[in-house]
Amino acid sequence: MSEMHAIRRTRLRERCSAAGSAAALISRPANVRYLAGAAPRDAVLLLGPDEDTLVCPGPLDDRAPGGRLDETVRLHTLPGSAGDPAVAAAGLLGEREVPSLAVEEHHLTVSRHRAIRSVAPRVRLGDLGGGVEQLRVVKDEEEISCIRIAAEIADQALGELLESILVGRTERHLALELERRLVDHGADGPAFPTSVGTGPHSGRGGHRPTDRRVEEGDFLSVCLGATYRGYRCEIGRTFVIGTAPAEWQIELYDLVFAAQRAGREALTPGTACRDVDRAARQVLASAGHTEGLPRAVGHGVGLEIDEDPQLAPAAMGKLDACVPVTVEPGVHLPGRGGVRIDDTLVVRPEADGGPELLTITTKELLAL
Repeated sequence: MSEMHAIRRTRLRERCSAAGSAAALISRPANVRYLAGAAPRDAVLLLGPDEDTLVCPGPLDDRAPGGRLDETVRLHTLPGSAGDPAVAAAGLLGEREVPSLAVEEHHLTVSRHRAIRSVAPRVRLGDLGGGVEQLRVVKDEEEISCIRIAAEIADQALGELLESILVGRTERHLALELERRLVDHGADGPAFPTSVGTGPHSGRGGHRPTDRRVEEGDFLSVCLGATYRGYRCEIGRTFVIGTAPAEWQIELYDLVFAAQRAGREALTPGTACRDVDRAARQVLASAGHTEGLPRAVGHGVGLEIDEDPQLAPAAMGKLDACVPVTVEPGVHLPGRGGVRIDDTLVVRPEADGGPELLTITTKELLAL
């Protein structure tokens, strides 16, 4: 990946140069990893006119989480706890008499910004904005391969859970077991805190597991994701526990499934992001479900679990090919429960078969 990391840094350097900045300071961890291959805790990346430097608050341990550093990036370590790496990086620029520096103002605190200015008073500071995040939207095939493997791990962990006895177990216990299975199958760890909702808790987005026990006739909704080499995926499924589903459960499930399918089918290059949201949301609205719906039908995934693009009513922009996204509509009925169906897919042109489904656990309404 060294060559790819160098290409990414060159693209960012060209953007900075066009905006009048001679150097850039990257402090957001996911952006550091995207450009340098590694993001040790509190490290920052300095893109200079002639060389790129990773500034770390201590020795770099290849065994630590955060990836492997691109060998073409110079490593500068600070002894012990000797100050802030971002401030130290700015000090290096001051020594080289670089006239201007772009920083990630959306990630820096005010006090950190002031400290950077104080050690390099002659350096003009500018805002890099979301420049790196914009580069990260379209993934190369190696990145997509990592997300695909993460999805395979998540599918496997979920599939094994469905083969076990669920009645009487708590939401918290099931969530912990899923996260253990993710690691057992090769994940770096969960992509986000695993959500397990039973009965009246089912169908809630981001539900935090409780000590409620699974009961016969419950809806059980699960949302989990795996991280593999830093890249993340997401999958959500809903099941019925122990008996044939009730009529209202079948109707609600079929509705959410139809909405999710409409969203998936809208994933083509050139489609407005808000139109994907509209395709799924209209299915739910036509059945009278307009309250309590998710703020967005989906979002991008990659080094972070929630990236651009946002598939939301007010979203701007259009989809590109090779962009991994989630499609995750859901309906929750207060006091009764609900349904959530969530997949990770890659936007592909029709000539290549259309959207590539990465999470393949069945979406049939199973009675477990």
